[in-house]
Amino acid sequence: MSMSSRFSRVGKGALAIAAATWCLGGPALAAAPESNDPIKIALFDWTSVNLNAKILGGILEKLGYTVEYPTADYLSSLTTGLTNGDLTVAMEFWDTTAGEAMKASDATGQTEKLGPLGPKAKEEWWYPLYMKDKCPGLPNWEALKDPKCAEAFATPETAPNGRYVGGPVTWEGFDDERVVSLGLPFTVIHAGTDAAMFAELDSAYQREAPIILWVYSPHWAPAKYKGEWVEFPEYTAECYTDPAWGVNKDALYDCGKPFGDIWKYAWGGMKEKWPVAHKVAKAYTIDTDVLNAMSGKIDLDGMSPEDVAAEWIAENEATWKKWAE
Repeated sequence: MSMSSRFSRVGKGALAIAAATWCLGGPALAAAPESNDPIKIALFDWTSVNLNAKILGGILEKLGYTVEYPTADYLSSLTTGLTNGDLTVAMEFWDTTAGEAMKASDATGQTEKLGPLGPKAKEEWWYPLYMKDKCPGLPNWEALKDPKCAEAFATPETAPNGRYVGGPVTWEGFDDERVVSLGLPFTVIHAGTDAAMFAELDSAYQREAPIILWVYSPHWAPAKYKGEWVEFPEYTAECYTDPAWGVNKDALYDCGKPFGDIWKYAWGGMKEKWPVAHKVAKAYTIDTDVLNAMSGKIDLDGMSPEDVAAEWIAENEATWKKWAE
């Protein structure tokens, strides 16, 4: 008998025991996970994804599973760790930045798209409203082409160019290419980490200092700070693949970033090896406002992701138990 068949048969028996235990009011699956091998939930380099990982992991631990949290690279995990089973689940792949990587992952046939997380994704250049007086044509992107507007966003390291604070380089997003293709007099400076990027925003905002940077939603920042996203030419697939599309007939990426969903992914073997855990991961969704508020507890109030996750798990027991039924 193959290893996969053995796990399938063991899993069915475990599910029967779990169902009986649940009906008797006991802790479902606490004594009978389908496999004791660790379910590996990926951690990336921003707050919300790691919070979602800890919530899912905490639920699975309540159900008797062993859980580990390896740190992984955002995009390459789709075509390496999740394809070979080194990772079991990853909770956030954004249409805004991971579209091509998701297509490549789907083409392998070794991963499973578990469905949307719930919130809609938006990632774009963002500026505080106090900067609008210095660049009055905003939010239209063409205002940024004015040298005076660029100088308003300049720092000593970039002058006379404006300074745009991009996300960590692993997020991609094509901002370096966008600056060139749209002829913007800006220099892209990539933040080392998500936390550093938003610490810089907070510092600048308190002083009303010049700043324009990558801000995304869901996140607490658009609720805490008054500002606007730049309105670039609307994204289409051709903008990223056909130079003849758009305002620059010789270049790609002469548009804004795509908007869309945030997706969960699993290793293709998860459903067979851990069927109840797979069911929970597939059913898992979170409300945008709830996720923003919880992320703020971590980044603004100093709570640990584990403590915030534990709060959610305790307050939503009826919800996640239904996911496991």
